Amino acid sequence: MTILSTDRKTNWYSLTRTGWQQFLSEIDHRSFRAQQVMKWIYHERVSNVESMSNLSKILRSKLASVTESTLPKLVHTSMSRDGTVKWIIETETGGAVESVLIPDGRRNTLCISSQLGCSLDCVFCATGKQGFAGNLSVSDIVGQVVIVTDWLRENPSCGELTNIVFMGMGEPLMNFEATMDACDIFMDDLAFGISKRRVTISTAGVVPRILDMCGRTEASLAVSLHAANDELRNYLVPLNKKYPIGMLLDSCREYLSSLSDRRIVTFEYTIIDDINDSDQVAKELASLLRDFRCKVNLIPFNPFPLSTFRRPTEDKISRFYKQLRDKGIMVTNRTTRGDDIDAACGQLVGNFEDKTRRRERYQSARPGVSCV
Repeated sequence: MTILSTDRKTNWYSLTRTGWQQFLSEIDHRSFRAQQVMKWIYHERVSNVESMSNLSKILRSKLASVTESTLPKLVHTSMSRDGTVKWIIETETGGAVESVLIPDGRRNTLCISSQLGCSLDCVFCATGKQGFAGNLSVSDIVGQVVIVTDWLRENPSCGELTNIVFMGMGEPLMNFEATMDACDIFMDDLAFGISKRRVTISTAGVVPRILDMCGRTEASLAVSLHAANDELRNYLVPLNKKYPIGMLLDSCREYLSSLSDRRIVTFEYTIIDDINDSDQVAKELASLLRDFRCKVNLIPFNPFPLSTFRRPTEDKISRFYKQLRDKGIMVTNRTTRGDDIDAACGQLVGNFEDKTRRRERYQSARPGVSCV
């Protein structure tokens, strides 16, 4: 496959190490230069090839003519009272997505987007109500991280980026190749050098793509479960009708078996008042996951326009947590962060032209209520 394009320049942030090796072989016949180029891009953060002083003038001239260092456009930055930061970022196709940095002690976790909107429509998520406008490119995904790491360099008191999670807008496994390439770049020591345990792909349960991850990546896996039986999950996560819980758990076991050490799957569980927070559901969930290498991450529902769901009381959340813990399930309770700037889990909406007209249908169903 030829990487060199004849009609447009190749974006620096679209190429993995293997991609750079192939690209440089095509224009220079010396693939080992990939290591030098990537260090200049990610370690030295140069923005033009003329700064790559250990490359020959001939190679720099070639690179200047066929590559570009274009980042997504930063539209707006918001900072929460709790230190959470949200960026609205314009993609190469013109739509805007949202990225969120969550500081927590020595940890800085960046939640990134993989699609403009989401092709799925989970009932508790604001992103799904916006509809869908397409996949992000590798450079759109990687560009979010570059923008944030540059911001952290300018604000050294905030620390360094430690974790990356595909938990922003979109279903990353429905944009599989771009997600995999971005993960390669995130974990490459020549680029960001993030540990494989600290790069997490969150999916609603696209079973064939979970299986495709085997041998392709060693990123951590998080699954948006939210229910312990198919009837409830069919309602909350419509994708479950195609890939029910039994099939989903089997694919997760298969992925775990492809990893070299004792890794676990995180099951994300958005807990919603009077929907999936009962004692019976807790018992059912504990039974379902009894022999699974996993932890459950409880996420209190974050309200948004167009939703009639409610957040459970702290007593209900604590009771659910205790029932899982007492039955031997590893469980954490995620603290809500950034809700004052609509940056909390399930609240991201972005700005784009909805090709599905889903946003229009939801607004027609509840006139006077805005999606944003």
